[in-house]
Amino acid sequence: MNIQVSPVATQKVLEMMEAEALQDAFLRIRVQTGGCSGFTYAMEIAMHAEADDHAFTQQGLGIVIDAESVKYVNGLQVDYKETALGGGFTIENPNAIATCGCGSSFRTKEEAGVPGEC
Repeated sequence: MNIQVSPVATQKVLEMMEAEALQDAFLRIRVQTGGCSGFTYAMEIAMHAEADDHAFTQQGLGIVIDAESVKYVNGLQVDYKETALGGGFTIENPNAIATCGCGSSFRTKEEAGVPGEC
């Protein structure tokens, strides 16, 4: 499994963890059904890994991905970008063949997911 979290995104997540005094926390990345295109991404701070999670560390940041989401995220690139209107995380997924204008919804060649509200 190849997932890249940019140094800028890593630093932002670590800053968020530090601000909340969350020692030994992880960044959890998962895919769930929904969104305009069928699947959406979710990223959250997690305090523990589940038994079937795939866990690894990049640049000092612990990252966990649940077993069901792994098939959708190989090659995923997570970044953090600042704009005139603020900042936010961006996700580039080579497995996505279609995305929604909101940028957080996608579908793959093999699976369409369950479309819903964005």
